[in-house]
Amino acid sequence: MNWNKSRRKIVNAVMLSLTGICTLVAAGTLVAILAFLFIHGAKSLNWNFFTKLPTPVGETGGGMANAIVGSAKLLLIAMVVGVPIGFLGGVYLAEFGGAKFSFVVRYTTDLLNGVPSIVIGIFAYILIVLPQKHYSLLAGGVALGVIMIPIAIRSSEGFLRAVPLNLREGAMALGASKSKAIFTVVIPAAKAGIITGIMLNLARVAGETAPLLFTSFGNRFWSHGWDEPTAALPEMIFRYSISAYDDWHEQAWAAGFVLLSLVLGVNIVSRIILSRRTHVAR
Repeated sequence: MNWNKSRRKIVNAVMLSLTGICTLVAAGTLVAILAFLFIHGAKSLNWNFFTKLPTPVGETGGGMANAIVGSAKLLLIAMVVGVPIGFLGGVYLAEFGGAKFSFVVRYTTDLLNGVPSIVIGIFAYILIVLPQKHYSLLAGGVALGVIMIPIAIRSSEGFLRAVPLNLREGAMALGASKSKAIFTVVIPAAKAGIITGIMLNLARVAGETAPLLFTSFGNRFWSHGWDEPTAALPEMIFRYSISAYDDWHEQAWAAGFVLLSLVLGVNIVSRIILSRRTHVAR
């Protein structure tokens, strides 16, 4: 009896130590990446970085104002393409879908979520770039939107399924139809979670580079429309980091620091929104 008790204590201590070490390694890796980017990127940040265009090859200075604006436009198109399809798909799976068809849709969604982003870029290249015979901001936004769809579907479905059943039953007992109960009771109850999922989804695609190389391609000047090539922070980081110029390397570090800071900020804000909503619900 004493041996079994001692054995359980030893196993518990060993497993607790292993989980603690793994947690420290995971958290330490994130802290190391942030610290590395801060050391190399923050020192290269200045006002010109946010307000100036890139300088010609071989010249120092300049900034990435066009890439910052381009990233914002790409994310706007991605949100317009991916969020409605993903949200409505999640509503259907959570509230209306039958067993067999829902299984097929979920399986297909999971497969699409596992497709490499560069394949999505090739898909958008064939679908939009080749027929138009030029790269464009629209093609890049569509590629990012397609990447957002499976995540939006699964996150929306999950948060909608988490809404208590008695809310649905109460609304329908008062005479509301099923669709009206869903759109006036269920969806508002899951609103915070759905918004959180959308924010995390945008943060995820904000750093995608491979699809943009096939679609929006890049532009060292301002993109004045939705049908022109455009610069984006991930694409500029890639091009500057493989260049032979030290000044471009410094700006790549600065852009990486800005991009990671934005993604980290979105994650923190989304977690705060979700935690407050959960606290209010309790």
